[in-house]
Amino acid sequence: MKKRVLYYELVKYLSHKNALLITGMRQVGKTTLMRQIFEEVKEPKLWFDFDNPLDQKIFEDEDYKVIYKRLDDMGKKSGKLSVFIDEIQNFPEITKVIKYLIDHHGVKFYLTGSSSFYLKNLFPESLSGRKFLYELPPLGFSEYLYFKDVISLKEVQSLIAYAIKKNSIFTHKTRIAEYEDFLTYGGFPEVVTTEDKDTKIMVLKNIFASFFEKDIKILSDYSDIRELRDMILLLVPRVGSMLDVTRLSSELGIDRVKIYRFLEFLQGTFFIRLLPKFSKSIDRAVAGGKKVYFTDTGLLNVIGKVGEAQIFENAVINQLSGFGKVSFLNIRNTAEIDAILDKDMSFEIKLTGTQQDLLKLSELSSELEISQSFLISKRFQNRQGFLSPVIF
Repeated sequence: MKKRVLYYELVKYLSHKNALLITGMRQVGKTTLMRQIFEEVKEPKLWFDFDNPLDQKIFEDEDYKVIYKRLDDMGKKSGKLSVFIDEIQNFPEITKVIKYLIDHHGVKFYLTGSSSFYLKNLFPESLSGRKFLYELPPLGFSEYLYFKDVISLKEVQSLIAYAIKKNSIFTHKTRIAEYEDFLTYGGFPEVVTTEDKDTKIMVLKNIFASFFEKDIKILSDYSDIRELRDMILLLVPRVGSMLDVTRLSSELGIDRVKIYRFLEFLQGTFFIRLLPKFSKSIDRAVAGGKKVYFTDTGLLNVIGKVGEAQIFENAVINQLSGFGKVSFLNIRNTAEIDAILDKDMSFEIKLTGTQQDLLKLSELSSELEISQSFLISKRFQNRQGFLSPVIF
């Protein structure tokens, strides 16, 4: 079975004292990834699944020394004990136990959790300096190609600066058919490795159903599932647009505070991506007016229908997000940059880009002291400054 690229980052820290925590959407491969790490780790090691209440019970004791003795007996062999826990959000009290076992017995923890929304409260400041937190997203396009045996692991691990050098009509033509599939069905590993297209759709529908069955119902604050469902449906045609919370509130008939809570929840469960406005200031966060994108285009396509340009822009934003922090610029609706990566590279995203589009982008980027500007065009343009989306 292919390993996610994140695996090769995680194995660097097997001997580090800090807990390794993998979070992300359901069905992105967190459990599979941790199983692969489990196979890499030497004995003694233990595996627990917190979807199983019997596994939780092992950690339910007021005396943490008793818990350690129990784990040590289960490990049977001498040496540093490694403990793997899947779906940690199901048992929030475990964090105090983890802190104690790390500090007093040097136990190494490997953990998965299905949502940063849960985990931001699940892991208090008491675990500061005791964990490395990683997000596992759906496959980006380069990792998608790796799973399809089109490119090597080394190519997937390359930086965007290296990817840009691969831009050519040959690369575009050999990968564009795969890219169309990627736009349609997205990057969930099971979907990517499934050949039958009808089955791909069924898997995506099951992932969406699982989100409602598990992620939403676990939070009593969001008991009205229909309101959240209706808001998701309203977000679909707004992909790539700045959110107007007042208008959303009016259309749904619910107050603005609840809209903000729903948005926080959807972003915290990795269902959507809210792109912030660009600011040169490190200290000042730009409030309001965020753009909305869905974390996976396959999921977006089974929820509703949007235009080719919106699906393409959504996919590119997700691709760029794999390289760093992405923001956008909008100056009073008169000047706009679709994506700014790490504040030093700007991108315009077009189905068919023109030289005039690139010129406008370059001029605006120069005013912001952004040195590199590129136009990502779905339809290949053999010109300097133009990029194909299939190269990264």
